[in-house]
Amino acid sequence: MKKRPSFDDIYMDLAETLAKRSHCVKAQVGAVLTKDTRIISLGYNGPPTGTHNCDVEWPEEGCPRDSKGSCSLALHAEQNAILYAAKNQMALEGATLYVTLSPCIACARVIFTTGIKKVFFKDSYAAFKGLKSDEGVDFLKKFGVEVIKYEKQDNE
Repeated sequence: MKKRPSFDDIYMDLAETLAKRSHCVKAQVGAVLTKDTRIISLGYNGPPTGTHNCDVEWPEEGCPRDSKGSCSLALHAEQNAILYAAKNQMALEGATLYVTLSPCIACARVIFTTGIKKVFFKDSYAAFKGLKSDEGVDFLKKFGVEVIKYEKQDNE
């Protein structure tokens, strides 16, 4: 029998492909929002549309840093996916988010507030940033959002 990919694998593969669209010099992150096995929004990290493309303006060092050492211009992949869905009046209550990097604490607050109920992440934001813990993951779990470290399936 032919092996069929799971929806989780399909959506995370898509998030990884979307990450390649990012103009960020420091990190490329992709996100897919789904509901009832249907894609409702997509996103990747980068500056707001109509501003700068960091890989064009600052190809060596990336955009200027903010006071915490993060990108001063970038929207996170989750933010872009959520904002696009909101702009298009898509209901996020009960949705699932697939993201290539676990949510930071600021994104976690937005994820929780919008009613997203499940988050799959591939890599750890804490490990990427050199932090002690994944604050965003901890926050989401504390308030009842199911958070799963994604592992590729070998489904049929």
